[in-house]
Amino acid sequence: MAEILPYFPAFLLIFVRVTTFFVVLPIFSHRSLPMMHRIGFGFFLAWIMYYTIEAPVLEIDLTYYFLILKEVLVGLFIGFVAYMMMSAIQIAGGFIDFQMGFAMANVIDPQTGAQSPLMGQYIYTIALLFLLSTNGHHLLLDGIFYSYQFIPIDQVYVPFGDESIIEYLAKAFSQSFVIALQMSIPVVGSVFLVDVALGILARTVPQLNVFVVGIPVKIVAGFIVLFVVIGAMMHVVTNLFELILIAMRNLMELIGGR
Repeated sequence: MAEILPYFPAFLLIFVRVTTFFVVLPIFSHRSLPMMHRIGFGFFLAWIMYYTIEAPVLEIDLTYYFLILKEVLVGLFIGFVAYMMMSAIQIAGGFIDFQMGFAMANVIDPQTGAQSPLMGQYIYTIALLFLLSTNGHHLLLDGIFYSYQFIPIDQVYVPFGDESIIEYLAKAFSQSFVIALQMSIPVVGSVFLVDVALGILARTVPQLNVFVVGIPVKIVAGFIVLFVVIGAMMHVVTNLFELILIAMRNLMELIGGR
């Protein structure tokens, strides 16, 4: 037991970064995963990483408590960037819902417990399954592993208040918004053309009640277009996964001062 104690402080820092990374990371932060399983997975992952990154021997003093706080912030920041980029899928679903008439039909997101768009939740679930099928979750775990190359475990100061980090987060969010627009524009544009056609029909045939006929027509047209372009959407989602990894790497470089 006495031989293990000198190595415990460094292991605890790794465990803190990994578990806080799982708090907001897509897939691993899902509420359907029991908390004990996430903590156990984080424990064994931290155990493996401890022997891989060659962690130094640390002492428990005042500086050590600042290191714990730093590890919490680093894990949350890196996981938050991945979650923020993945939220582009739900943003795209919100655009589609608004145009198809599903804006009032929100569902409960099992990951956050908040209301989310109907189509956004549907596409988000397909994207998560696509992420698992392409081993994208392994790349997310690589992100937390290689974070120690940019942000050493014994580095106390990290520039979280730096202007470049805030500016980069704003650019990353704008890129995710552009991807959301690229995903939703085929369905939104098609349903908009249906709206234009219904408007022309309402002017030429006044006897037709467009408000009664229009809603089911827009829903059917939206589902048909969605079925046709779902493959192209997954191609955009693939680009989104690549963008997530690039964003995580660039953020780690900024935090580590590289």
